[in-house]
Amino acid sequence: MIKNILVTAGPTREKIDPVRYISNYSTGKIGYEIASAAKSRGLSVILVSGPTRLAAPEGVKLVSVESADDMRKAVLKFIRRSDCVVMTAAVADWRPKYSARRKIKKPGIRNIELVENPDILAEIGRLKKKRITVGFALETENLEKNALKKLKDKNLDIIVANRLTPKKSVFGDNVLDVVMIDRFGNRTGILNKRKSKLAKIILDKVLKLRIH
Repeated sequence: MIKNILVTAGPTREKIDPVRYISNYSTGKIGYEIASAAKSRGLSVILVSGPTRLAAPEGVKLVSVESADDMRKAVLKFIRRSDCVVMTAAVADWRPKYSARRKIKKPGIRNIELVENPDILAEIGRLKKKRITVGFALETENLEKNALKKLKDKNLDIIVANRLTPKKSVFGDNVLDVVMIDRFGNRTGILNKRKSKLAKIILDKVLKLRIH
């Protein structure tokens, strides 16, 4: 039975220097909606969030982080008390190998060497131990093929995937089309749902799964 849930949300920022960073367009909206929906159902909720403009839902423990490494540390700190982890965060895949302590002046460096960030979702999947793990995937092509691969490779129980197209923006949009696939291969297409409603549908699915 799920009593405690850990949700990650928002982007991460990887510093180039004190005023510049690498990031993405994530607003964190879906993660905050899932945290709110979980709290409304009486669950204990920890929300680990990258930088957003959103206020944490009432009664939810907010842990604010900036970088992927910060998020990893926070997730590993709280995961052992969680029955379920929902990773909606858009964690940056790379970070600058070196971060300058002072603002880089022109002409400065023309090339930035990148290194891979830790794969938090894969690490959680390896830990498992009677915990439901939910991942998200944003794709530009081969939506279900890539989602299924991620579901398997990361050892997830559920993957929620959506497609970025020139005609439909998912960043900041309150309405999404997604496909949700569970570890048994069951596929659910969810069309034209507000993020608040989508969060409840995802949570319904999560609460029906048996912890293994």
